[in-house]
Amino acid sequence: MIRTLFIQNYALIESLDITFEDGFSVITGETGAGKSIMLGALALLLGQRADSKAIRQGASKCVIEAHFDVKDYHFQSFFQTIDVDYDDDCILRREMYASGKSRAFINDTPVQLSQLKAVGDKLIDIHSQHQNLMLNDEGFQLDVLDILSHHKEQLSDYRSIYRSWTDTKKAMNKLVEEAERNKADEDYVRFQLTQLQEARLQADEQEQLEQEQDILSHAEDIKSVLYHSYHLLDGDEQGLLQSLKDCHSSLASISKFFPSADELAERLNSSYIELKDIAEELTAQEESVEFNPTRLDEVTNRLNTIYTLQKKHHVNTVAELMTIEAGYQKQLDSIMSFDDQIAALRLRCQQEQQELIKEAGVLTNNRKQAAKEVEARMQSRLAALGMPNAHFKVEVDARKEPDMNGMDSVKFLFCANKNGVLQDISSVASGGEIARVMLSLKAMLAGETRLSTIIFDEIDTGVSGEIASRMADMMQDMANGNSNEMHQAGRQVISITHLPQIAAKGSVHYKVYKKDNELETVSHIRRLTTDERVEEIAQMLSGDTLSEAAIQNARVLLKI
Repeated sequence: MIRTLFIQNYALIESLDITFEDGFSVITGETGAGKSIMLGALALLLGQRADSKAIRQGASKCVIEAHFDVKDYHFQSFFQTIDVDYDDDCILRREMYASGKSRAFINDTPVQLSQLKAVGDKLIDIHSQHQNLMLNDEGFQLDVLDILSHHKEQLSDYRSIYRSWTDTKKAMNKLVEEAERNKADEDYVRFQLTQLQEARLQADEQEQLEQEQDILSHAEDIKSVLYHSYHLLDGDEQGLLQSLKDCHSSLASISKFFPSADELAERLNSSYIELKDIAEELTAQEESVEFNPTRLDEVTNRLNTIYTLQKKHHVNTVAELMTIEAGYQKQLDSIMSFDDQIAALRLRCQQEQQELIKEAGVLTNNRKQAAKEVEARMQSRLAALGMPNAHFKVEVDARKEPDMNGMDSVKFLFCANKNGVLQDISSVASGGEIARVMLSLKAMLAGETRLSTIIFDEIDTGVSGEIASRMADMMQDMANGNSNEMHQAGRQVISITHLPQIAAKGSVHYKVYKKDNELETVSHIRRLTTDERVEEIAQMLSGDTLSEAAIQNARVLLKI
């Protein structure tokens, strides 16, 4: 429950510090006095987006802070999930700067705005006039039914299956699209792969073929040079080897009387042996080189094939061509496997859909049972609010396709008069009727949720007199936990109202008012004493001119 609210430099509020009590409280004040401003500040504290224009003129910073008593609401585990220290006195604070920056805090720990909103959603429900339009929203109607169906876990399980099913469908559709695109490319891929495969490429063959081509292209020149070189070394006439041999013999003949000749002879012999080996190699090489036009054509054609493929695929090596070939093979394998992958996903999708429909059926049964209970409870509540002939029906129809919430379409039907035709509530209910329907729903939901504080902003629009008094009684019951539908102790209910019948039922009464100083108009709020309440309600009954009759009527309403 909200215990204190502090607002500084927000709109017309210079500084406001107010303490709230348990039970049913009311806030009154003239139109434009600042009630909506206070609610706007509270909405910012609960995570609404900030606007620096809301900062009071001349101020550089706006601060909104509230203390909440949460000791009975078991929020410890929730605070662990958002990594914030828990305390029974929960402090929410919002700071806005004229520069446009904004900061949020929970128990003095900086948090993201989404975290502030998550905590705020568990603490306060602010019902403003425009929220009556939510009655037109199927999502709101379905939420009401789900809360009263008590199937939070089943709904969570269903949504988990639904997300898996939609993910599987997306994956299957994506694969089908990819398969269609790749199928269109299959002939191209297969042609490119076949061309590369038929080439039977080998990693090092290009260098070997280019070398062989050089030899075959110059075979005659190579043979001629090798043959000439051999004859220079060991020709029929006086070749180099014969000259070395003769020189060796000459030196050997004088070695007996000229010892140095022996060493020179040995060196010549070593040269002779090496050159003899070279001559034999020249002969062997010359014989191995063959002028073969047929083989040259084969090598040239093979290289032309390689060069053509390299040019086509914009690469320079056979290794790169082989990499491209492997890529085409992988792509073709993928194309050929699409059918199997799609079939597997389609089967999985069908299985998940069957499970989804089964879980959706559980939700539907729960909702239909809850719908009967809602109808009965709403009938009773509306009768208590002066609509004994009103008929409220919850229509649960099947959807064509499942969505995140199941396979149900929910519609609230309403008729205010006896023997009238049930129609969509948004098209037949008046402002006062919608206010009573909305209050009845809120009261019913309050008994099912753990919200500690509910604020009604002029929910009494369109009603007056005895009906307003009955609406106040209902809000009192919500605050005190007196309703038979309540499953927990009372809560804090705050009503912002223009009706004296409602204002008189509050256990605590606050007044919002404006006051001018030398420079500006400033909004204030204060808790009224008993005498001040009499005067305030008397003014609400008769206007600015107080009459004794109005004062007496106020005392009657206040039961004093």
